[in-house]
Amino acid sequence: MISKKVEDAINVQIMNEEHSSRIYMAMASWCETSGFRGAADWLYKQSDEERMHMLKFIKYLNDRGGNAILSALEAPAPKYKNLLEVFEQVLKHEEFITAEINKLYEVSLKEKDYTTGNFLQWYINEQIEEESTAHGILDKMKLVGSDKAGMFHVDKDLEMQAAAKVIDTIE
Repeated sequence: MISKKVEDAINVQIMNEEHSSRIYMAMASWCETSGFRGAADWLYKQSDEERMHMLKFIKYLNDRGGNAILSALEAPAPKYKNLLEVFEQVLKHEEFITAEINKLYEVSLKEKDYTTGNFLQWYINEQIEEESTAHGILDKMKLVGSDKAGMFHVDKDLEMQAAAKVIDTIE
């Protein structure tokens, strides 16, 4: 049986992951209607991935005798100034998620719930990848600056990344 403190902390993270999915979906919609189809594809895939992260938490919590609860969510921003702002927000959000995963890990250690700590290792490693990917995209955007041809190529690169991205499935 999972402790109430760990259960509550996981439910917060379920909400964070679901909100991440919605944020990326809203960003994808903005990109799609702003002519950035590659970025939209990348963000739609990212939205799907965040939903899968949420489902992993739900299944884990329910399997451990807890009760996964879905919470009300704040509406994500519907508009952005430009593609650079979108990906600056992606990085900022991924850094927030990293901090939240670390808080959850700390709760699991304080509660001596080593099973949950072990489960969270996958998310800790995933966040390293997420932040690194966002940094890489931002580096390319900063390199091309406001050059439209450069942004076109960045968008095409995002389209290729989206096509190559494999979403983890729930077992």
